[in-house]
Order: sequence, then structure tokens, then C-alpha cells
Amino acid sequence: MRAAFSDTLVRLAKADPNVLLLTGDHGYALFDDFRRECPAQYINAGIAEQNMVGMAAGMARAGFRPFVYGLSAFIPVRVLEQIKLDVAHDQLPVILIGDGAGFVYSQLGTSHQSTEDIACTRAIPHLSVYSPADRFEVAACMELAYQAKGPVYLRMGKSDRGDVHMAAPQAKVGRLLEIKPGQSGDVAFIATGSLVRTAVDIAAESYPDAAVWSAPFIKPIDGQQVAAICAQSRAVIVLEEHSVLGGLGSVITEITAEYAPVRILRVGVQDRFSHHCGSYEYLLQEHGLDRTAIEQKIRHFLQ
Repeated sequence: MRAAFSDTLVRLAKADPNVLLLTGDHGYALFDDFRRECPAQYINAGIAEQNMVGMAAGMARAGFRPFVYGLSAFIPVRVLEQIKLDVAHDQLPVILIGDGAGFVYSQLGTSHQSTEDIACTRAIPHLSVYSPADRFEVAACMELAYQAKGPVYLRMGKSDRGDVHMAAPQAKVGRLLEIKPGQSGDVAFIATGSLVRTAVDIAAESYPDAAVWSAPFIKPIDGQQVAAICAQSRAVIVLEEHSVLGGLGSVITEITAEYAPVRILRVGVQDRFSHHCGSYEYLLQEHGLDRTAIEQKIRHFLQ
């Protein structure tokens, strides 16, 4: 995913000299190609993320297209006020990249884990929220974010979970992407980010008639499409490496409560912090987001 992000960013910057990359002293080797190909379009703002967002807002007003990169615990969580007032209020075309969403930076503790970024950003007016699942979705989301007329937050999670697409999808802002068709009246999986791969694997082995959908766009989201998916499903399983409060599960339940009531299992991080530090796989287990724990939750829910 990060390689696809870097490659797409370099291509956009080479085609448009107004594209700028601002980083809060993160990225390092990730941006070697960008610094080599577009050195005049690279700015290391240092460990000053709030100032960096303000800089990006000013540059956007001057006609530039800034991409602002940081760890998702810092971009957007640390700089929410600046995003709200400097960028979103005036609908400036600033693209905010939050890398390492969820538990990627597991061993660095709660300060570097980000399981609330979707909830924080989707409540800010005018700010779109993208959450790609693999390298193909990253490239598509980057292109669509660049084409957007307003601000976008793009969250990237674990980069080595494997592809969920065989080739570049025909992505359209707000639309869910069908990964696996299913039978009407059966279970539907709707997942985002790193857990799309998990949803695909569980469905393939245990629920062959279930549909699997990826949600690379949290906001905006096509409510009619979501309602149609839920209306033809006996139950919906929503998976995300994010809090169950305010994330994709909340989006889906809000839509279905109004248009197409259906039983929904929200699989995500419960209302608590991590108790211990450890590997990424350990933290998935601690929070019940490893495959075994998810399968147990689904079986219990469908009984």
C-alpha cells in the first residue's frame, strides 16, 4: 500500500508542479523517489504538525495542491482544530494522509495507535474520508482525492495484508466495491481497510454464499447502495480496525436504521485503550480482531 501511495504521488507531482508534499518529519525512505524526482515540491515541516496544516491551507489558497503526510495518530488526531478551521471551513483542496491507522505502530503504545480517526474526521463538515484496503484502492483513492475540489482525509492501515482486488477497480467516490458476489437472503460482509482481507478469507472458507463488499469511502457514502445491500441480506457483518463508536459500523447502522433495518454485527475496537504493548498480531488478538476471534463472534451472532 505504501509503495502504491508513493508511486501515485510521484506521478501526480511530475504531471502537476503545483502538487506539494508536506511531511511532519516522517516518511524517510518512503519519499526517496519523491525527493529525487520532485525535490522542489517536497517540504519537511518538522515535528510541528499543527503548523504544517496551517502551511498547507495557505498554500492551497495560493493555488497549490498540498498532500500532508503523517502518522494517523498525529494527522488527523493531533491537528483536528487546524483541519476544521484552517482547511475544512473554507473547503480548501488539501489532502491529509494518515499512515499507520489502527494498531500498525503497536509497540509504540497508545500514543501512536489510531482507532478513533474516522470518528473524529467524519464529523467535520466538508471533509471527505477515504479508507482503502489494498494497493489498488490506494492508487484509486489518491487519484480521486487529487480530483476532488475540497479537503480529503485518506487513512492507510497495515500494508502487508494482501490484495483484495486482482486489478485496479472502477472506483467512484461514495460507492462500495463488490469483492465477492453473494446470494440474496444470505449474509453480507462490509469491511474497510485492513479487515477487508480478513472478510474475504472468512467468507471464502465459511460462508460461500455471502457477499463481500469493500468500503474505501466512509464519507461520502452511497446510502442507497448500502440500503440495497442490507435489504437483500439476512444479516450484515461490518469489520474495521477502528473503534465501533463512530466508524464504518456506525455509518452502516445509521443508514439502515432509517432505510432498511437489518441485524448488524459491528466488529471493531471496543471502547477502551490497549492494555499492553506488543506486536501488531498480538494487539489484534487483545482486541478480538484476529481471524479466530472474529469467526467466533460471527458464529455466535448468527445462531
